[in-house]
Amino acid sequence: MDWKRLRTCVAPEGAFVFGVHRPRYRVANLREEDHVGRLGKTADGKGIDNRANFPAGDVEEPGAAPVIEIANPLPFRGATFILQRSADRIARAPSKIAIPAPEPVSFLNTLENVLPASKAAELIGRLPGPLKLALAVSSTDPKDLVVLARDCCTFIDDPADGRPSGLLLSEQGRPQIADGLLFEAVANNPHLPDVYKEVMVLRPGVQGNSEIVGDWKDAGSGSHVFEYLRRNSYIPWGHYAANMAHDAVRYRAADLKVEDVAGMRHLYYQRTFCRLAEAVGVSSPERRKRLSTDELENLRLRILHRVTEKEAKTLPFSTTLWGWNFGFDYAPSGYRLHASHQQVHQQFALVPALTEVHGEPRPGPVYACGDQVADFCRRYRKAAGRPFFNAYLEAIQRNRRTDGHPTRPQRLVVFEDDHCALFVPKAQTSQWELQLVAKRKIGNVLEADTAARKSLDRLMLLAVQILEQMGARMITAIEFSKRFEEPDTDQRLLYAFLPRMPESPGAFSEAQLRWINGHYPEDFAAACRLHLEPILRKMEEEVR
Repeated sequence: MDWKRLRTCVAPEGAFVFGVHRPRYRVANLREEDHVGRLGKTADGKGIDNRANFPAGDVEEPGAAPVIEIANPLPFRGATFILQRSADRIARAPSKIAIPAPEPVSFLNTLENVLPASKAAELIGRLPGPLKLALAVSSTDPKDLVVLARDCCTFIDDPADGRPSGLLLSEQGRPQIADGLLFEAVANNPHLPDVYKEVMVLRPGVQGNSEIVGDWKDAGSGSHVFEYLRRNSYIPWGHYAANMAHDAVRYRAADLKVEDVAGMRHLYYQRTFCRLAEAVGVSSPERRKRLSTDELENLRLRILHRVTEKEAKTLPFSTTLWGWNFGFDYAPSGYRLHASHQQVHQQFALVPALTEVHGEPRPGPVYACGDQVADFCRRYRKAAGRPFFNAYLEAIQRNRRTDGHPTRPQRLVVFEDDHCALFVPKAQTSQWELQLVAKRKIGNVLEADTAARKSLDRLMLLAVQILEQMGARMITAIEFSKRFEEPDTDQRLLYAFLPRMPESPGAFSEAQLRWINGHYPEDFAAACRLHLEPILRKMEEEVR
């Protein structure tokens, strides 16, 4: 089989290949009628009509702007189309790749010269629902948000200082919420005073009875993370959420500390290893106690030894599911623009190897996104005669600039260490996609030792902080992981960071896995590297 039929941009010799469309065409004019009319006039009175829209004959396009087509390295993720005219313009100043910061918004301050403060606050309560929602997600004034918060639920105030100390609850212990959308929008606005955030959504139990089954606390940094069990989950067999606790408020990536991400990830590793230990007959850790880093590593090695033996064939759970939704927004129409909720949280679970099949005597396979990577790795090796990730990592390191310009940035790597690399994929599925890959033969977190896990955690934080500094406010991160019992060492642990862009709603192009981009990946990597130094300096200070 010819490797080119795999539809990947990664050539076996460790280089990227891609196509360039240079459209030239003629369009037969089949229009029957003209509808020429006046459009308006210029400032000096010259009339302008729409005559150009109604040509008399056929239309000739002698040379439209070129479009570069790059097949995704992993073909199941589609292909990226770079608009060369836009990319050439951006290439002259990559530092300008950014989403502008939102303007400050204060409804009360806007009205302060028109109405008394009490009347202005009353007016907020009388706004139509869509306008309240718009204000809830866009206001930067804590006073606006407090008015909206008190409009959508009832607070129990401390008689001593008037600050909220709780919520009016039902007999079942659920908050009495008058407007659920408004409640969510206000509670997720970083500018809402922390005392309101705690009472509305952060205090353990206020969102329901999900059990807290793990925690991480670091007194020196003030980091504190809870691990919640989500029993009746959309992920079969339940999933877990590592949320920043009520006394460690983090609503922005810039607020995150190294210890915060280390804590969230520690809970992920700990839960994964503990469940696997039970599955393969390794003694379970002591209850009501967090594992130390050394204890976690010892447990991992014991499980890994057992998994490589015959017990691997009987694993009830054979891979991980991990994701991170960062950021939140609602459109005034009520459309939810991102799947996150309050604070910074990561979700994780174990995926079973098999499940019962309705009407069939034998169980069937279970979906995991990492399986698509595994399937492609097998096909690539068979067709190209070389492990895919070996060729991919080599292509990343040897990358040649997409437009061939000799003096502009060539590198795709944003940052790397001995264990992992954070880089811009040659074919970005989100216009600002970053990826994180293990450089050594690590296919899942069970195969990652302490140093590799620390590297993963650190580069994850680096990724989201870079993207936020560039203006991204909603980011989804996902893990592509190898099955635990899979002996093939070709597949590497891979993470994708996918910012949601203001003008990319996910329409028909994206539904076909056709990803439209207006910059070269090398220029985006250069723009990311501009933000590296202050972030790395801050990380080093926190570690010290």
